[in-house]
Amino acid sequence: MLGDMAKRDYYEVLGIDRNTSAEELKKAYRKLALKYHPDKNPGDKTAEEKFKEIGEAYEALSDPQRRAAYDQYGHAAFDPRMRGGGRGFHDPFDIFREVFGGGGGGGGSIFDDLFGGGQRDPTGPQRGSDLRYDMEITFEEAVLGCEKEVSLTKMDPCETCRGSGAEAGSSTKVCSACGGRGQVITSRGIFSIAQTCPRCEGAGRVIERPCRTCRGAGRRERASKIKIKIPAGVDTGARLRSSNNGEAGVRGGPSGDLFVVLHVKPHEIFQREGDDLVCEVPIRFVDAALGGEIEVPTLTGRADVRIPAGTQNGTLFRLKGKGVKNLQGYGYGDLHVRVTVEVPTHLNNAQRAKLEEFSELCDPNVNPISKGFLERAKDFFR
Repeated sequence: MLGDMAKRDYYEVLGIDRNTSAEELKKAYRKLALKYHPDKNPGDKTAEEKFKEIGEAYEALSDPQRRAAYDQYGHAAFDPRMRGGGRGFHDPFDIFREVFGGGGGGGGSIFDDLFGGGQRDPTGPQRGSDLRYDMEITFEEAVLGCEKEVSLTKMDPCETCRGSGAEAGSSTKVCSACGGRGQVITSRGIFSIAQTCPRCEGAGRVIERPCRTCRGAGRRERASKIKIKIPAGVDTGARLRSSNNGEAGVRGGPSGDLFVVLHVKPHEIFQREGDDLVCEVPIRFVDAALGGEIEVPTLTGRADVRIPAGTQNGTLFRLKGKGVKNLQGYGYGDLHVRVTVEVPTHLNNAQRAKLEEFSELCDPNVNPISKGFLERAKDFFR
């Protein structure tokens, strides 16, 4: 199988053997996921691909049924066109969240929470918030792939101070109100209440001369246009991640990510069933009876289909490879053309006479389906 050649063995990816227990499997995933997480390796595309590969391997092997199928069939176990099909894989970041828990509160990443040990400096750089954008695309764009542009208003780094929040040549100093802690403590009797410092707003430091454009915030709201590449074969509910295109971080922290959730419009002709397409094409009564060749639509053009003589209503014809591209790299689905025999209406006298003549010439063998039904129904009629 091509899929087997293109993908590494899942056990090899996680560095375990086939007898590894579920507990050891999870430990192996945790170790590698932390090592290759994109937040720890910013801008490293190789690490990001490894992170995705690790997530896919863990998802396949952590489910007992999927692991058994993989042990027997290899990567072909997850080809939706084989043995009834298997479900696809989830976003590797969702898997990471499920294993490690938490949600990266305050707009930060889970990775920050894990390595900060819950003691992350509140006055230091903070990652920007992730953003969600719901996008509607056409059926053709989903099946064939395309590039779209997202227009949204979000917090971006200030272009004047480049995110520092300070005028050129200005410096920062420790906040005298909170001593750099970012919080002030107020005593009320036997209770002490910690509050965000009103002077530095929790930063712990103050800027001598704040940037006049962003007033020291280091970021400002701006309209942005972001290009999103939509791969061929996506469907409603697919979520695309655009790294570093979320909101800008605070105090020089990295930007969050933009998640684009797709919604596919229905098509007037085609219906989708997994990687296969189905369409209904009407044919003339004469073509169904005598046979012939009809032209049918596909998403990439037109195709000819030969109709054998005696074709019945509802017959399916398969056009191999004319369906949807599989997202996991297992080729293309098929196009199934279902013919509907159109009965002529509004006959003129000459046409009616010919059909009546044809009817008189017919013997039971001309309509074997009707003949068989009548034979089975004889007892009922009696």
